[in-house]
Amino acid sequence: MRLERLGCFHQTRLSFMRQLTRRMASEAWRFARPVWEIGTDGVGHAVYTATGPKRTYSLVAFAHDLPDEKRTDRVIAEAWDATFTLFDGVPDAADIARLARNVPLQEAGRVDARSLTLSRANRSTRAWEMVVGALAAGRQPDAARLAEIGYLMRTTAVYGSGKFGAADRESYADRPELAAPFQAEMLTVYLIRAFVRDLAEHAARTRNPTAPRLHDALATALGIGNSTGLGMAPFLVNHPGLIHNWIAARETAIARIRALPEAAPEARALFLDLLDRARADLARWTTVHPRQARRVTQLRRDLAWLSRQPGLLAGPAPWDALCRLAARLSPEASELIHSLILEPYPEIVDPLATGMACAEDGAEPLDAGMPVGRLRTLLREIYGPALDLDWDAPETCARLWYVSAEKQEPRLGERATEPLDAWEQPLAPARDAARLWSVIDGQPDDGPVAHLLLDAPEHRAAIRRAQLIARAPYGEIRDNTLAAAMQPIDMLRAKLSFFGATRFDPRSDRWLRICMFAGAPTPEALTTEMADLWVYPPAA
Repeated sequence: MRLERLGCFHQTRLSFMRQLTRRMASEAWRFARPVWEIGTDGVGHAVYTATGPKRTYSLVAFAHDLPDEKRTDRVIAEAWDATFTLFDGVPDAADIARLARNVPLQEAGRVDARSLTLSRANRSTRAWEMVVGALAAGRQPDAARLAEIGYLMRTTAVYGSGKFGAADRESYADRPELAAPFQAEMLTVYLIRAFVRDLAEHAARTRNPTAPRLHDALATALGIGNSTGLGMAPFLVNHPGLIHNWIAARETAIARIRALPEAAPEARALFLDLLDRARADLARWTTVHPRQARRVTQLRRDLAWLSRQPGLLAGPAPWDALCRLAARLSPEASELIHSLILEPYPEIVDPLATGMACAEDGAEPLDAGMPVGRLRTLLREIYGPALDLDWDAPETCARLWYVSAEKQEPRLGERATEPLDAWEQPLAPARDAARLWSVIDGQPDDGPVAHLLLDAPEHRAAIRRAQLIARAPYGEIRDNTLAAAMQPIDMLRAKLSFFGATRFDPRSDRWLRICMFAGAPTPEALTTEMADLWVYPPAA
């Protein structure tokens, strides 16, 4: 749970995109496009339906004419190339008219509980014209150039869980198809991907009515890009119970595979094949960020070295031996190996996904009868060295988290130069624990924490959190989230890896770009055979 390690996580079998595609394929979901009302100017709306065993969900997509000068990934944007909502059921004409008045406005509009998500996306200026222009000319776009970009549009937000009037997760969490975390959001992006292909082909046909469709192989290789900033980072601090469940499932899966006494020939063959495919995919992972560029370069070297080792997986406890060998490599390589060893064992790994959801964090009552001595032990076990830091030192508290009044989004300020202390958010559990530690110094071990709280009620949240983390140890980042050297993108990477994102491309220490569903089968090609390992494109 150190940030440097969290910032090297890769997607796994447990990632939410792959959970979704597995379920949709195994349940033979049906997909359709009942509405396409997009004009030759590229403006209008469309509806895409996804029908499972019991329910239908509809992506209502609005296409807009956005001038180039207004196209930005920043959250302060007020217009986009396309806007979307995932509708619970099939909308009628009145629903679409109401949504048309609100969805394009995003934060400035309002939806109701029949909308599960709200999203928007912008074109990749390079890829969009390359694809549309090539198709309009009667040919396919250059595959290599397209692979460098990886998407035609990128989302700048996929809101859910009650934001802007959308349905609260609790209202649909008992539905099997949405019980796993972020399934509504992942379904939204999957359907957006289908819309983006159709829109690009439509744009090409407006120039040339005989323009061909984008080749299936190219469409499959393309994902949906995403720009993610600081708004996502506090999630890892604010939802300790949920984060524990995610990482506990992952770590349990890794531990169970490492405990296997041997590897069957087919398991070894699959791992080695996926290792080759992962190495090939690394060639398509480009980034302009110096820190991540160094990591990617080292990852390529590490995997090349590992693939040359004789007798890989040949001895006893082969998966454990492999992980011990990988531990000598970079964290990027070690964590990728942890992901790869899970792939041959769906029967061991996939059932763990059922435990990754969590009731709302914060529902657990505080144990006011806990002895102070027990609390003292918990604080030392959980926060360790953080209790001994000088929390008055400028480098220890260099940053502070606050919420932007303009966009109601989390931001990170520099304490020494920005007068924001009055608006600081409680996103520094290690500092809170250290302050609590100083208060309980000298308190009798056998006294209940209730007595302490009578004199110092401001420490209630820190006590309650320590009690929670004692039961959910993966719920706490074991680093200082205010430190001068802290890299917020490590927090973003950890969360996005559980989404199933790939091709992490930091643009600063505070935001990055990713790709989602790259390689996933399109709705018409989704089968059980194609539903899972799509995340590892063929090496050739």
